Amino acid sequence: MYPESIKNLIESFKYLPGIGEKTAERLAFSVFGLEDEQIELFSDSLIKVKEKIHPCPICNTFTDTDLCFVCSDVGRDKTILCVVEDTKNVFLFEKLGMFHGMFHVLEGLISPLDGINPEDIGLDKLIDRIKKEQFKEVIFAFRPSIEGETTALYIKRVLEGMGVKVTRLASGVPMGADMEYVDSLTLERALNDRKEIE
Repeated sequence: MYPESIKNLIESFKYLPGIGEKTAERLAFSVFGLEDEQIELFSDSLIKVKEKIHPCPICNTFTDTDLCFVCSDVGRDKTILCVVEDTKNVFLFEKLGMFHGMFHVLEGLISPLDGINPEDIGLDKLIDRIKKEQFKEVIFAFRPSIEGETTALYIKRVLEGMGVKVTRLASGVPMGADMEYVDSLTLERALNDRKEIE
């Protein structure tokens, strides 16, 4: 029933996570209320994100420069490494402004039921980095889930004998919670109360 261009726009919005038919329709029709400059900025931003954003060669955080803002910051504490499952979590911690160490972004979490094994999440790069940069502490900041627990225990086993302290966020983060939806106070408490993995 829609003209082809509107139908295509609706279908395009549905590519985004959490956007169903009704929301996609609402977003598509809201485009008619935008100024020409806003439309150009929107479409140009989509293209530039695909063209310019790439993983940082050191930590995998998304960046549009050679090194990300964390790896290029000489003032960071180079003795602590916080390992997260995706780039969104790096920005989440940075918004809090209370962690001044380094980050490393994995390519997901180990999940044998989904066919995701240790070799599928970029662990070789993480282990090589830990060996080279001689961190004193590695913090696991994964979502509290079976996959997060499995990944943390697996990496801890690999790191045994390397002389690095291994910790994880405290239980202030509830089981099954998605990290991006955890409020800042809970996340801050969890980071401050992190525990060594036994």
